[in-house]
Order: sequence, then structure tokens, then C-alpha cells
Amino acid sequence: MSLSGIFARIVALIGAAAILWRRMGSGAPEPAFGATPIIPAAKPQGSLPTLKMPTARGWAPGQTPVAASGLKVNAFAAGLKHPRWIQLLPNGDVTVAESLFLPGGIKTIFDYAMVSTMKRAAAVGVSPNRITLLRDADGDGVAETREVFLSELNQPFGMALLGDTYYVGNADGVVAFPYAAGATRIAAPGRKICAFKPGGHWTRSLLPSPDGRRLYAGVGSLSNIAEHGLEAEAGRAAIHEIDLASGQSRIFAAGLRNPVGLAWEPNTGALWTVVNERDGLGDETPPDYLTSVRDGGFYGWPYCYWGQTVDDRVPQDPAMVVKAITPDYALGGHTASLGLCWLPSGTLPGFPDGMAIGQHGSWNRSTLSGYKVVFVPFENGRPSGPPRDILTGFLSPDERASYGRPVGVTIGPDGSLLVADDVGDVIWRVTG
Repeated sequence: MSLSGIFARIVALIGAAAILWRRMGSGAPEPAFGATPIIPAAKPQGSLPTLKMPTARGWAPGQTPVAASGLKVNAFAAGLKHPRWIQLLPNGDVTVAESLFLPGGIKTIFDYAMVSTMKRAAAVGVSPNRITLLRDADGDGVAETREVFLSELNQPFGMALLGDTYYVGNADGVVAFPYAAGATRIAAPGRKICAFKPGGHWTRSLLPSPDGRRLYAGVGSLSNIAEHGLEAEAGRAAIHEIDLASGQSRIFAAGLRNPVGLAWEPNTGALWTVVNERDGLGDETPPDYLTSVRDGGFYGWPYCYWGQTVDDRVPQDPAMVVKAITPDYALGGHTASLGLCWLPSGTLPGFPDGMAIGQHGSWNRSTLSGYKVVFVPFENGRPSGPPRDILTGFLSPDERASYGRPVGVTIGPDGSLLVADDVGDVIWRVTG
């Protein structure tokens, strides 16, 4: 066995021992859900982090996720390569970003342990760096046409179409391509309209403004708690607003460790996002969250979490802590809530207005969380009740294997809910 293989086993044993020790030390905390969650006191894990991630197994023939009562699920498209995000085009075509995490410099044992854990979960590897177009021309709920729409990209993620321009959120910036209605491939070169620092949290989600004049882009932090210094985090942990006419961009909101999914709440016109919070403080501390986003707002990272709860591991700035806005709705600790879309009442039978959320699943807790698609109901522009499951069954009962991991969610051409599964390599379709 190679030296790296021996080291990986040692890290795995240390991680298993840490999980056992933390389970013995206290009972499983209640999930931190809702507008007023009960968040356990922080228990910093230091150099002995909790590392638990199931081995990626994929789906057996005929096996699918489990749909909630009254719903059914089928594979809209299978055999993809790490599909992460989905974009519906006006003619009913579906574009899918296929990309993988590319680890940067490994400087600490925590970095090494995290990357080793992610490799086991099939979250690290050679990135396809492409966008695939899917077309269900006969309307049977299965895409029979598949074409490489764009290739040779740089970890593509977010996509948006405005008029005759198709935008892609690469890890290092937003690129604009000319688009002709009905095209199954774009061969023309792109034009970079905005640059971002790559690395770290690399996903760059995109959302157009309702009037089509601006793009909003989620840019995650480089690190967990700014351990590489605040200068390295400049322009990160934020949502950027890009003015398409002038090409100028600005930070719309900051202090958001990793804001991924973006969506508009149509009744109030507010921008909402789901955010992955920091690691290393316990199974439920702090929770990932769903929140409305204020222009100019600051949401605490790295100094504090869930409002003004100070993280003692971080050199403090009291003036920034005072500014920190409390998020709207807790989604539980380390659920890795990534996908987000507005689901109008009646899209799925029995589901009122609300947000659908793809939860990729945890790795920094002793009992796994996430690994499902959930729904948060809304009334009067605000979350109005506990989360409900839409799709489950992505995780084996013993938590040792994952059949799939949900990421992006969007409404499909027939009004169904489409879900990107980057371990199962499937786009799932949920209907009544």
C-alpha cells in the first residue's frame, strides 16, 4: 500500500474514533429547524474533526428515490457525469451543468481528511466541464435527445438565458454566449463579463432579475472560517449583482459563507438563498439556512452565526458582529442545502406555495443529515411551517452508502419538479 493510502486509513480511523467519542458524550440533538431554532452550544472540534460521508454506490437497476405520498418519480435522464445544476429554456429544452470539485493546495490534516472523505463520496475527480442539453420532444417525461451544448468550460454551474444570450457561471467568472432559439449546441466563443476568484467553494449560481437587466451570482468562501486570512476572502462569501448594460458588478449582500441556490419569492419580489454554514462546531451547530437577502445586508460570516452568536475561533470585529442579520429559517446542521426553486401552489398535489430545496447531505456530523429534497411552505412571503419531504431514499439505512445526492432543483417543461443527482448521475422527475 502506498504512503498516501496508509495515511488515508489512519485519517479514517481517527475520524471514526471522533464520531464514536462524540456520540458517547451526548445524545443526538434535535434538528435545528425553523425561524427560532434551538442551536446547541458550540463544541469546537479542533484538529480532530468529525468526518463521516457515505461511500458513493449509485442506483441499482430499477431502483429510484422514494417519493412522498401522492407523488411519483422517474428518471428524466440517466448516465450523465456528475450533473449539478439545471436550467429550463423557453422552448422546453433542459440544460444541465456537469462538473466536479477540483481540490486546491492541501495545507492541513483537516484539508487532507476532507478531500479523502470527498473522494470516497465521488465528489472529487476529473471535471467534465460541460453543459448537456436534454430534450423530451414527445412529452413522455423522459428525454430522448441528448447533445453536448457547451464544452471546455471551467467548472460550470449556474446558467441563465436572457434574450439571445446564454450565461454560464464558471468557477472563475460569468461568461456570455450567443444563443439561437432551438439550438442544440453553441459553437461560438464566450465573452467573460465578470471575474471571480476560483477555488474553495467553487459553485457560481446565477439568477436573472425579473426585469432581465441584472444577474445575481452566488460566490462562496475560500475556507471554513477565513483561516487563510480575510484578504484571501475579498469578494467571496457574498451574492454579487451584475448590471448587464454597463458590465459593472457590486456585492449585493455579504457574510454568507456559501450561498448557492437563489430564487425570487414572487409575492414580495424578495431575493432568497440557501446558505451552507461553517463546520467544526457540532452536529447541529450552526444550522444551514434559507433566508431572504437584503441589499447591503451582512449575515455574519466569519465572525458570527445565526445572528450575533460569536465564533471564538475567529479574530473578532465587534462592529461587524453588531451588523449581522439573523437568517429567516434554519434547515438543520450541515444538510448542505444547495438547490432552491420557488414551487407555486399545485405544482405538486398537496403542496402549497413554497420553496423546494435540494439537500446534498452532510459530512461533518456523527449522524448524517440531508440527502433528500424538502419543501418549505410559505404564506405572505415568509416560511410558514416545518419542512416536508419530497424525495428521500438517497442514503442506505446504515448510512454507509449513498445511492445519490440531490443538488439543483427546478420546474421542468411539463410542470414537474426536476432534481439533479450528482452521485446517481441522474436527473429525476417528480410528478403527482
